[in-house]
Amino acid sequence: MPTAQAERGWRIGVIGGSGVYDLSTLEDAQVIEVGSPFGAPSGPVTLGTIAGVPFAFLPRHGAGHRIPPEAINYRANIDVLKRCGVTDLVAISAIGSLREDFAPGSFVAVDQFIDRTTGRDASFFGEGLVAHVSLADPVCPRLSALAAAAAEAAGAQVHRGGCYLAMQGPQFSTRAESRMYRGWGADVIGMTAMPEARLAREAELPYALLGMVTDYDSWREGDHVEVEQVMAVMHANVAVARRAVQQLATLLPPGRTPSPIDRALDGAIMTAPDRRCPQRLAQLDAIAKRLSP
Repeated sequence: MPTAQAERGWRIGVIGGSGVYDLSTLEDAQVIEVGSPFGAPSGPVTLGTIAGVPFAFLPRHGAGHRIPPEAINYRANIDVLKRCGVTDLVAISAIGSLREDFAPGSFVAVDQFIDRTTGRDASFFGEGLVAHVSLADPVCPRLSALAAAAAEAAGAQVHRGGCYLAMQGPQFSTRAESRMYRGWGADVIGMTAMPEARLAREAELPYALLGMVTDYDSWREGDHVEVEQVMAVMHANVAVARRAVQQLATLLPPGRTPSPIDRALDGAIMTAPDRRCPQRLAQLDAIAKRLSP
């Protein structure tokens, strides 16, 4: 018997990173304010369709890039997209390259993360409702493959697979840090994918990240990152990213079969039912609605 989840169809959430502050390809666009018990999100959500597929768009840094990486309310952003009925989440991010063959202008479909961020709210759960989701494979392989194919169809050179080092920022890396991250096996570097990917998994949202390579970070002798350099490459990448989202709508299978990530919270809750905090459960009315009695 098909489940209600299988019958819902696709509703794609898109989180736009640096340079991607709107989706001009959306048809019948409607901008709405969505509240969250976790505070204010980065801005209103834009709802619309592309090729008949519903989309919900949220700029990660807000309009005009007013929010720095460490101040983004990642929990509220994921929460409001979940409230909009999103089934799958595609993140678009500007990244630096830690590999010679990942040249500026190319795209990377990231599949792993190293988290070096600090002081960010990294979970929806806590005292009164403890949960430990699996994050061994933090990216949805089905969605990531579709996003990579969409970027290729949009004309991008795409590297399928890569480890993203999430740094705290807002400064770029020192040369010593950049070389150390290469030694750790990181392929690209950015400031925003964590805790975003963690929270998407807790919200039972399959997550994919398309990284737009803007620079070589600072590991190469004589190279260092300048905002002006990043912006020049980013402007070209942004046009491709918008086309990739449009291509994604045409590449999605007609019906959305369930993903194991849709039930990531199964077996993850440690707190006994009679010990679960009602206030915490109420706060999770969108994220963990299935857990409510």
